[in-house]
Amino acid sequence: MSAILIATLICFLVPAYVYVGYPLVLWVLSSLKSLEEVAMQPDDKLPTVTLVVSCFNEADVIEEKLNNVMELDYPEDRLSVLVVSDGSTDGTDEIVERFAGQGVQLIRQEGRLGKTMGLNLAMESVRSDITVFSDANAMYAPDAVRQLVRHFQRPDVGYVVGAALYTDGEAGASAQNEGLYWRYELAIKTMESRLSSVVGGDGAIYAIRSALWQPLDQKDINDFVNPLQIVLKGYRGVFEPKAQCFEETAGEFDKEIARKERIVNRSIRGLFRVRGVMNPFKTGLFSFMVISHKLLRWLIPLFLALGGFGSLALSLFGLTVFKLIALGGVLTLGLAAIGHFSSHKNALPIWISFPYYFVAVNWYAVRGILRAIQGETQVTWDSARQGREGR
Repeated sequence: MSAILIATLICFLVPAYVYVGYPLVLWVLSSLKSLEEVAMQPDDKLPTVTLVVSCFNEADVIEEKLNNVMELDYPEDRLSVLVVSDGSTDGTDEIVERFAGQGVQLIRQEGRLGKTMGLNLAMESVRSDITVFSDANAMYAPDAVRQLVRHFQRPDVGYVVGAALYTDGEAGASAQNEGLYWRYELAIKTMESRLSSVVGGDGAIYAIRSALWQPLDQKDINDFVNPLQIVLKGYRGVFEPKAQCFEETAGEFDKEIARKERIVNRSIRGLFRVRGVMNPFKTGLFSFMVISHKLLRWLIPLFLALGGFGSLALSLFGLTVFKLIALGGVLTLGLAAIGHFSSHKNALPIWISFPYYFVAVNWYAVRGILRAIQGETQVTWDSARQGREGR
């Protein structure tokens, strides 16, 4: 029984560490480090920037996006705009071409090869000091680019990640759960950045030194693998919460959960492709952060499942605490099942929607991992946004 007890306790301690212990460790360590402020630069000192916007069939939002770009508070002579279209078929390209007179360049990729290959193609044309990556549905605050690039005054900074905020965070159960999760993530990013480097980027808003770009494999998820490559080159990544963009959540549980599967599927493969970032002799403290924030979190479903089976076994020995844990697990799965079979998922009360969201996200993370182990990686996908297709 002792072996089962020890194994079960470990299986529960790992998720507890990932969700609570790791943020607490970050909070303690980051609080011991002073915050270094970086001043905004005058116009004549700003670096040249290329804003790369990725899209596939984004006719519904691309005009709004480009109008948003035109309103950015950044000198026109230092800002270039590239829109890379992954074989769009809905008139997206024609809309983009209407902005050619305003300095917007369209690069069309034939054959729908995916966002990552589109970025490889676009980067062949980039000659600026800094490249900012964005999505078609991400609307930038006027000073977003200035907030990103000011950190590159420090020579050790290789990438800067902005804050993608949801505009519909209270619109329904799905958006509420996703919004809660994302606020938790932003807090972790802030502490990681202060302590060492923020783990990964954000495809909606992140910037790199253009010279550090390294062509990616088609199966790579660019906003995760690209920052890891930069860390391996000896640079660090900063999170800047004042560099903001705004977008909507998927709005529906099923679409949001499917997006999680795709992200885990591509990210776990990408992490092992640049596995050197998990070597403390190469990346120091960052190795601890990427393992804690990413790898262990993706493996949480496995630990929870084993811990659940261990609790059932230990409850047979009459251990009350494990009887309660087993009962809590059954209750959580029961509430998740109610959410799963509900025909109105977006109107679920929080005491049902949260268990459903938690169980479903972890289950789909398992699916993503299994697909990666089997060699399946999704390089194109349908957008999670209502009525639109994705990259």
